[in-house]
Amino acid sequence: MRSDTAATGELAQDFVRFSVEAGVLRFGEFKTKAGRLSPYFFNAGLFDDGAKLGRLAGFYARRLLDSGLAFDMLFGPAYKGIPLAAAVAIELARLGRNVPFAYNRKEAKDHGEGGTLVGAPVRGRVLIVDDVISAGTSVRESIAMIQAAGATPAAVVIALDRQEKAAEGGVDREKSAVQYVREQLALDVVAIATLGDLLQYLSSTSDPALAEHTSRVAAYRDRYGV
Repeated sequence: MRSDTAATGELAQDFVRFSVEAGVLRFGEFKTKAGRLSPYFFNAGLFDDGAKLGRLAGFYARRLLDSGLAFDMLFGPAYKGIPLAAAVAIELARLGRNVPFAYNRKEAKDHGEGGTLVGAPVRGRVLIVDDVISAGTSVRESIAMIQAAGATPAAVVIALDRQEKAAEGGVDREKSAVQYVREQLALDVVAIATLGDLLQYLSSTSDPALAEHTSRVAAYRDRYGV
């Protein structure tokens, strides 16, 4: 029988491969919000058709079920978290785990049902679904909304953990945004794949056009990794 670690590693490699094939994970030179020149770019907004979004949801659902996390519902922070939470809820139901989901508006609605929260009542242990964690701002805002509704933030699930030092005010912090969420906000974070998984994929691929990016991605991790 395979260990959980082996199963998770296989899932991560499959996800990286899928992201590259879908054009969501690209290589070259990209300027990040922190002003760094990154040799890769992950844009979850490019999971932009039914087939790709469905496969993405499958990776989230399998990672969640493998993790053993206890949660009662999903929450998708606006904007990217909204379709993610909906798609993951559909896939979990298909796999036999039917849970409600909710999301927030950026601006409160003053008519109809009103308020900033949409979907199922926010209650119990709430799992936040997002694409990446860049600075922890979205997570902090989600925690505040969940707690204001009287529920309990359970954990965060993301597609990719960049495993690099967060930047604040132009200054590198010694820890990543994911580490900040785990240590300062006391929330577990589960990722489908990490920068380490990406490097493993590049170093083992048989595609020379992809393999040539390995050294640049490794150098970036050496400089900014945690």
